[in-house]
Amino acid sequence: MQLFALGLNHHTAPLAIRERVAFQPERMGQALHDLAHTDSVREAAILSTCNRTELYFAAEQPQHAADWLARFHRLALAEVSPYLYSYPQRDAIRHVFRVASGLDSMVIGEPQILGQVKDAARYAEEAGTLGVLLHKLFQNTFAVAKEVRSTTAIGANTVSMAAAAVHLTERIFERVSDQHVLFIGAGEMIELCAAHFGGARPKSMTVANRTEERAKALADRFGASTMRIDQIGDALPRFDVVVSCTAAPLPIVGLGMVERAVKARRHRPMVMVDLAVPRDIEPEISELDDIFLYTVDDLAQVVEAGMESRQQAVIEAEQIIITRVDGFLHWMSARETVPVIRSLREHAESLRQAELERAVRLLAKGEDPQRVLEALSHGLTNKLMHGPTRFLNQAEGEHKVEAGRVVRELFNLSRDPH
Repeated sequence: MQLFALGLNHHTAPLAIRERVAFQPERMGQALHDLAHTDSVREAAILSTCNRTELYFAAEQPQHAADWLARFHRLALAEVSPYLYSYPQRDAIRHVFRVASGLDSMVIGEPQILGQVKDAARYAEEAGTLGVLLHKLFQNTFAVAKEVRSTTAIGANTVSMAAAAVHLTERIFERVSDQHVLFIGAGEMIELCAAHFGGARPKSMTVANRTEERAKALADRFGASTMRIDQIGDALPRFDVVVSCTAAPLPIVGLGMVERAVKARRHRPMVMVDLAVPRDIEPEISELDDIFLYTVDDLAQVVEAGMESRQQAVIEAEQIIITRVDGFLHWMSARETVPVIRSLREHAESLRQAELERAVRLLAKGEDPQRVLEALSHGLTNKLMHGPTRFLNQAEGEHKVEAGRVVRELFNLSRDPH
């Protein structure tokens, strides 16, 4: 059984492909259970974010997981296989360490990904698909991410998606302080965006969410108002900036809705930022005049800022990860020898017990204790040496030299000078 990582991300696949293989939170339990019962797969975890969909699993070989991923999303394997990467054990361990540490993110060093990896581990644990190997892998992953963040400057000067959204808005509007902003959703990304836009003091901010309680809790923090998500169509014309990030499986903002809003606004420009995967805003809207629609992929150019200052931190972080990968592989290797060690100890213990019982019987008969102890030590030594001696005697030809080397190393023997 080997560890594998298989998936696609913003480096290998465009948004149009990523959104087709994204996993909705409400289906995660079903997906994990399904994957863990696919042919040779024994343990499984799924990481699904706006920038990546990745499977971490223990199996004999990875192909069954690729087949399953396509099948689960009702796609032909040929549609997704050009974008997939598959990492065997060592590379898989290194990959998840890099992902959790923010080294594989669109924004190098961004902290949100660690929480998303922790969510993936929690989903797997709740679904019962987090076995011994993956449990230990994630424990090590979190420790590595903490070490990277605390001992390097990887998080310094990070340009976040939220800050990039404000930056793009400022390209269209000279001052955000003159604009009205609508946030659709109430998750972590929207919370970050609200904090960044709030810092620019817009004229108003409004939060629309399916759960009114969550919308109100977020709105109260930033002095914003709220609305029901089904009111967006009627209210859209009064907003200059729309930022959306929900877990909805289908678009919330449609082409017709925006066309009506543009007409009502008399063609005043509107900035729309869609941070959701799958998309919340229909992509055809980008073709409308006076609408400036940005997706997560469009933010890549902005978030490159500050990258140079983090290059040294990246080098330091990569070195930490290399060391920790070796440590984890050593644990896995040691774990494989545990059954052999246990059998060896049980065998030695049975020999000891047999010789001890024999000695006790002789002492009960009145035999000389000195002679009994001598017999005990000789008997135990002979039995323990029987296996290695037979191994040496049965070796033939070129195997004889190798057998001698193994026994010398096993018992820490110096080479015979003669």
